Amino acid sequence: MTRTDSPPAWDERTQLATFLDYVRDTARAKCEGVSPEDARRAPLPGSPLMTIAGLINHLSWVEYHWFEVVFLGGPDEGPWTDEDPDREMRIAVDMPLADVLSLYEERTARYSELVAATDLGTPAAQPRRDGRNPDLRWIVLHLIEETARHNGHLDMIREIVDGTTGV
Repeated sequence: MTRTDSPPAWDERTQLATFLDYVRDTARAKCEGVSPEDARRAPLPGSPLMTIAGLINHLSWVEYHWFEVVFLGGPDEGPWTDEDPDREMRIAVDMPLADVLSLYEERTARYSELVAATDLGTPAAQPRRDGRNPDLRWIVLHLIEETARHNGHLDMIREIVDGTTGV
């Protein structure tokens, strides 16, 4: 996998899209060569849901939520419930990592097309808790931050479960 954080052009949309793709590609790269068992291991005692598979599934559903539900205003058909708000992380351990990655790839490809075709200043259909509607630019920036933060978690978990570093 080739990753780059250098955009082919220096306009705002290209820079944001390049960084979003970069952090997505980094998350996928951290899964290369991990065993099925290690993808399901939760090595942090205080975080029993934090697995490699769970984090990738979480990232996939986070993008779904921000683009499909918040930005486009679609119904929330995510796996979470009031009783189990982290269910996307829990169910991932019962899925092959290849399936989790495939869903993430499908979603990110769709959302990359959405970002490329939509004005960054377009407000989301659904407001945030404060009543304000973020624009697409804010959503992209938020997803870069969210994915980069979880890449740090993937770094730690990967090193603990199989000793792999520097991905």
